[in-house]
Amino acid sequence: MNLPLGIFVDTHVRAIVQGITGTQGSFHTGLMLGYGTQIVAGVTPGKGGTRVHNVPVYDTVEEALKKHDADVSVIFVPASFAADAALEALEGGLRTLVIITEHIPVRDAVLVMARAKQQGAVVIGPNTPGIITPGECKLGIMPAHIFRRGTVGIASRSGTLTYEIAVGLSTRGLGQSTCLGLGGDPVVGLSFVEVLREFEGDEHTEGVVLIGEIGGDMEERTADFISAEGYDKPVVAFVAGRTAPPGRRMGHAGAIIMGRTGTAQSKIEAFRAAGVGVAEKPSDVAKMLAERLRGKGIFGGAESET
Repeated sequence: MNLPLGIFVDTHVRAIVQGITGTQGSFHTGLMLGYGTQIVAGVTPGKGGTRVHNVPVYDTVEEALKKHDADVSVIFVPASFAADAALEALEGGLRTLVIITEHIPVRDAVLVMARAKQQGAVVIGPNTPGIITPGECKLGIMPAHIFRRGTVGIASRSGTLTYEIAVGLSTRGLGQSTCLGLGGDPVVGLSFVEVLREFEGDEHTEGVVLIGEIGGDMEERTADFISAEGYDKPVVAFVAGRTAPPGRRMGHAGAIIMGRTGTAQSKIEAFRAAGVGVAEKPSDVAKMLAERLRGKGIFGGAESET
């Protein structure tokens, strides 16, 4: 069965990789190409004229775009130079950036997000595992073999939890339309609300999983949006960090409780008040979403427990 596409990326996307000659950039370019993603060029200053996995490398984005049509940049550039790379991509006219780099200085990230907003561009990350529309396109570092084509959208602040929950969904017969990581740094591009709007407008996404964590108020604002908009598609959430001590960063730079906001409990309560199902454990997500899908008369995956 030829299942439809998800959001942001599909088989037609043409990407460049900034930082393609680095260890991570080169390794994951090979995996993205192997998945069928169209990587048309790479960019590393001083390495122009070389090739990585037979992909031509240029010194600048401008040079790459003179020779190749592209829609997206995947950025593997070290943190101290990542903002310059992102700004170069935006100035080149690219309107989707996937920034894998973590721990970009906050001031740099704010500058990139402001410029992207001015130009109507989408930024996924920084500190993201990327985005995948299964069977179509993978941009980033996600382990592609755990995903299967389907109609469940996933948006997450945690890479490893994304993988665990995706495996549970896939095993139960709940494939994914698109799965993306918002990023774990304090300042990121896309929010849950923006992704929910995209999934709401995507006729092929039937249910949504949100994977949150402590820190910030993104989940609380998402709950407000769901309540105010009367979001029609079933949503199930998991929030990591229930036992995290205040004032201590937990893994991600953005995962830190300050004062009385950003706790796991405040996020869980906000989601539940908005009618979102909140799983106690990652392994509960697939079952809860299947029940909600069936409640709307939609196929809810395999009946057997996994």
